Amino acid sequence: MSTEVIKIDPDNPEFEVVEKAASFIRQGKLVAIPTETVYGIAADYAHPQAVKRLYEIKGRPLDKPFTVAIAFQDSMERLATGLSPLVYKLADKFWPGPLTMVLKSPDNKTIGLRMPNSRVALRIIEASGVDVVLPSANLSGDRPAVSAAEVLSALDGKIDLLVNAGKVELGIESTVVDFTVSPFRMLREGALKKDELEKVALLKRVLFVCTGNSCRSVMAEGLLKKALAKAGRSDVEVFSCGTSAFNGLMPSPETLELLAKEGITMPDKRARRLDKTLLKSSDIILAMERYHEERILDFVPEIKTRVFLLKEFVKMQDSIPDIGDPISQGSDFYEKTFYVIKEAVNRIVDLI
Repeated sequence: MSTEVIKIDPDNPEFEVVEKAASFIRQGKLVAIPTETVYGIAADYAHPQAVKRLYEIKGRPLDKPFTVAIAFQDSMERLATGLSPLVYKLADKFWPGPLTMVLKSPDNKTIGLRMPNSRVALRIIEASGVDVVLPSANLSGDRPAVSAAEVLSALDGKIDLLVNAGKVELGIESTVVDFTVSPFRMLREGALKKDELEKVALLKRVLFVCTGNSCRSVMAEGLLKKALAKAGRSDVEVFSCGTSAFNGLMPSPETLELLAKEGITMPDKRARRLDKTLLKSSDIILAMERYHEERILDFVPEIKTRVFLLKEFVKMQDSIPDIGDPISQGSDFYEKTFYVIKEAVNRIVDLI
């Protein structure tokens, strides 16, 4: 029996096609779908018969596990353990995209995870409601298929459905990196080059946290970026967020005015609420108040060794460890707060 072929718009995937492909996967059938790299064969990771059939069709050795494709970063925490800040940084930078990360699985084995940069693939994976393995749509050892015609040439009658979105964007397989060793080991260089990974891997990420991400943490972010630039440091990324921030709000006018006096402009800065990815991808997290530190650790307790009060981190001799909120406190309090943060930030450059 020939493989059923159904066309889909790669930019605006039709709901009916997505649902049909997802339904086939849930039923334990094999479905070829496009990604940005090559076409892959999707199957339910937890369906033994489907996975067994996939091994047989590809002629793949049973000791070579398939990569699991995910639609959301949250799935990474469910499917893998022992995730380092570097893993989160690379996921934040390159997902969705052509990066497959080999990680430790909860059963102390390994698992390869990737989030493809394809609307079709992501929507089908999400709609399936299951964990989806997605090896390349070819026989093991052959060149991966980059078009629906190539999929049919190799696999017609062997798979149940082919979702045809035309030729893929990149036409080269994803880069595979092993993160079960430190810092990492390149297993296959594909669409993503080794130097791109190394550049991100060498960056240290500093995160400042206050309440609304409208004044204190913004001051610290702007001041540290300036200090790093002055010191010729390009190896540190600086971010800020708030425990109760409203995403998208601009910094307070007083904050922007004080920064401007230092020659610092942040026209694109918008408030960002604290989130797990930002916390887990940061190497050093500096809170303005004990309350912020507590909120961070309530949210993600496993990052305790990376969380500090700003004043304590730079060892400022002060009986009050908190840096108070200047909102509604008047211009004098704003200015005092700004210069306390400036003094602390100037010490950070030598500590990181």
